[in-house]
Amino acid sequence: MSLRVYNTLTKRKEEFVPQVAGEASIYVCGVTPYNHPHIGNARPFVTWDVIKRYLRKSGYKVKHIQNFTDVDDKIIRTANQEGVKWSDISNRYIDAYFKVMDQLHVERADVYPKVSEHMGEIIHMIEVLVEKGFAYPLDGDVYYSVERFEGYGKLSGRKLEDMQAGARVDIDQRKENPMDFALWKSAKPGEPAWESPWGKGRPGWHIECSAMSLKYLGETFDFHGGGSDLIFPHHENEIAQSQACCSNHDSFVKYWLHNGFITINEEKMSKSLNNFFTVLDILEKYPAEVLRFFIVATHYRSPLDFSDERLNEAARSLDRLKTAMENCMELEKHAEGETSEISKSLVDAAKQAKADFYAAMDDDFNTALALSSMFALAKEINVYYNAITTGKITHAKEDFIIAHDVYFDMADILGILIDVREGKQEEDQEMVEDLMKIIIELRQEARQNKDWATADKIRDGLNAIGVTLEDSPTGVRWKK
Repeated sequence: MSLRVYNTLTKRKEEFVPQVAGEASIYVCGVTPYNHPHIGNARPFVTWDVIKRYLRKSGYKVKHIQNFTDVDDKIIRTANQEGVKWSDISNRYIDAYFKVMDQLHVERADVYPKVSEHMGEIIHMIEVLVEKGFAYPLDGDVYYSVERFEGYGKLSGRKLEDMQAGARVDIDQRKENPMDFALWKSAKPGEPAWESPWGKGRPGWHIECSAMSLKYLGETFDFHGGGSDLIFPHHENEIAQSQACCSNHDSFVKYWLHNGFITINEEKMSKSLNNFFTVLDILEKYPAEVLRFFIVATHYRSPLDFSDERLNEAARSLDRLKTAMENCMELEKHAEGETSEISKSLVDAAKQAKADFYAAMDDDFNTALALSSMFALAKEINVYYNAITTGKITHAKEDFIIAHDVYFDMADILGILIDVREGKQEEDQEMVEDLMKIIIELRQEARQNKDWATADKIRDGLNAIGVTLEDSPTGVRWKK
């Protein structure tokens, strides 16, 4: 089965055919760093992390670009309130973004372009749009003319005439059309500004992503992602700007993917409703892996309702998968035995789970359905583990490793149970260190008691497994 994705532009599922064979290019709208990332920010980035992991696992070379809108009204307002530079605010919260996303095991993008570092590209793009007649300067501002772009509204499904009729009275009567949007805004007191052909100012919101995506991914690339709230006006305006600039109505993005909204106890998240939660707030009560699991347990296009009840439910479900992972890690140490009907059944279950898992992911990255396959395999792993530990069967290593690899593969794609594996490794290393201390002490006691036979036996036994003991100024140490 080939990968099919739901394209917001065409309103249907389509087979993924990359621009370049064996490669996948992705642009995801990043955060405006004026505060700590909230739960709504976490969803698209976890979503695209899973998509990226799956594409790589499927053999694609992935190029992933995600911007920071580090010049924005909210950033400027926060900076003025605190009496600091706008860059102090943006840098502070960019650091905060990485801190929580690292905890969620969101892998880094290839490039994180900042608006402030791409003024040249942004200004050049605006110049091209003015030159081609799609934009017009106005007293130091520059506006995009939506009427001059054929097909405006094709992403959101809105008609321009309906948008005009429903538009609120615009305070700026200078614009040709109330729906025209700013590409460049003239400088105002207390705001950062850059030189341009239209005077000092700063870019509008939408032009930034167009300029940066075109720079790093070219005129046409595979995926553009973000929350459903960005479909209009942000992504709609990106299409208008980019295709007008490239003089190609088939350019820019092939597949538009948008994740669903997040609600809090079935209400829209809002500071006024006192239900606005940052990721940090959540991580004070729940492990990061629980939050990640909570996000991937729902299909990315579906609405996701956030509540303590649902997070607790996610924690319980994740514990079931943890148990199977821990059992796998214990079985890695067991001596090899014989094949049995139970081990053969485990192999069959693993092959079926893998097929079902990949079929689910190929169907528009359906992580919810994919997880059901993982739970099914976890159950069979636990059955096998119990049969081993109760002495019912011996350990059929070759059969087990098939199920082990499938289970770990699933976990890698979803980016879950990482803490279990890393924690176990740290725990095992601590145990090794403690055991070696005991062994070294026993050998030292044997030498002090002139029990050379025991001392030599310990030394030779360690040598046989590749461990050597060395005398140092601080005492005996071991190395492998």
